[in-house]
Amino acid sequence: MPRIAIIGGGISGLSAAFTLEEKRQSGAQSDTKIEYVLFEAAPRLGGVMVTDRADGCLIEAGPDSFLTEKPWAADLCRKIGLGDQLIGSNDADRKTYIVVKNKLVVMPDGLMFMVPTKILPTVLSPLFSLRTKMRMAAEWFHPPHKAEADETVAQMVERHYGSEMVDLLADPLLSGVYGGEATDLSVRAVLPRFADMESKHGSLGRAMLAARKKMASATKAPPRPLFTSLKEGMQQMVDALVARLDPADLRTSSPVQSLIPHSTADGWIVAAGYQSDHFDAVIIAAPARAAAAVLESADAKLAAELAGINYSSSVTVTLGYDEKVRRALPPGFGFLVPRSAGRRMLAATFVHNKFPHRAPENRAIVRCFLGGSRDEQILDSTEDQILQIVRDELRQIIGLTAEPLFTRVYKWKSAMAQYSVGHLERLVRIQSLCQKLPGLALAGNGFTGIGVPDCVRSGTEAASKILSEIGLWSAA
Repeated sequence: MPRIAIIGGGISGLSAAFTLEEKRQSGAQSDTKIEYVLFEAAPRLGGVMVTDRADGCLIEAGPDSFLTEKPWAADLCRKIGLGDQLIGSNDADRKTYIVVKNKLVVMPDGLMFMVPTKILPTVLSPLFSLRTKMRMAAEWFHPPHKAEADETVAQMVERHYGSEMVDLLADPLLSGVYGGEATDLSVRAVLPRFADMESKHGSLGRAMLAARKKMASATKAPPRPLFTSLKEGMQQMVDALVARLDPADLRTSSPVQSLIPHSTADGWIVAAGYQSDHFDAVIIAAPARAAAAVLESADAKLAAELAGINYSSSVTVTLGYDEKVRRALPPGFGFLVPRSAGRRMLAATFVHNKFPHRAPENRAIVRCFLGGSRDEQILDSTEDQILQIVRDELRQIIGLTAEPLFTRVYKWKSAMAQYSVGHLERLVRIQSLCQKLPGLALAGNGFTGIGVPDCVRSGTEAASKILSEIGLWSAA
């Protein structure tokens, strides 16, 4: 009976385990049986997907939703019986602000990520200077361009729209998603669609508008919400997955120290704690640097490549307020803070607007984000110090002086992978080195996407790869 080890019990590892469990269940009445064991260093499963509650409010410690256009997370939710629990963001009230000189300036209508697709709202917006508006108009005539080598997001955006667009939109948007900076992150890895549009069409604005029109003509269905979540929070997905797995196969508080190819037989020796065991295959669904540590003895070159993938840390702070504050807060989903604003907050979400059901009508939830690659030292601050920073900056930015009814602070060390320039070339080298190690698959947010859907896909594909190698999987 093939034995498979899964290292890492976040959403990637759990998705891999579920894929193996499905195969095990389908083979329960036949001779094609498998066995797997999941090792997780922490005392709980699910990684950063943690849902809390206070004063009738639902609080997300990690991600609060996922992009609707990426189907893998929603598809998995339906498979595990959560289809009726999927909910969309309240896009009727979707409005995002940028902090400029301690004031909130609304992002103009027609911006798709950072690309203007409507001229009039952009021209009338006080967000941009006249010089940038002229650059935006000229961008519609930008010739096709294919960069000879990988470049940063900042380089590409500045080429099209100028440095102000990098400061006001590209950098804060990427800080919110990746916890990284536009001057470091790779266009080809982070925004491959933009790189493709530029090479084919030249103008990002014209290309984006054409793509939107094509999508609108292809389907007559109403537009889907931008974000999807679960009624009882993102941990509901973790709990449902764990419930589908055999508890005997899940080993929490079990860090793996090393992986060593078996000297006399196929497979791997997995050393965890004071025990070691033989497995026919291994799926590493841990952060890339953790994967590097356990693979050092097996392949130093592969370990070095994995260790080269950097991660940033984050802090999320949730504050609950009463009905008076709710009435006083601006409409919309929240605001982004450019680096030029000189603040430590990266962004804030008005959760009661984005997902109204997560707070009673007489409560407001403000969720703030700090950290990222430019402020790793925030992790050294105490919870009281972090709360003081957040409350001071909320007072300066939106005039919020009320005492919160409750607060929550969550620290996530090295949680978000940074796809720096050259990341895709690194992935090619990693894949080549992995091919020399049969029975090994990698998953997680360090490779081809950091969102929940990307992690689900990576775990599922890693499990499928291993099943294929041992002859238990086919595309059919």
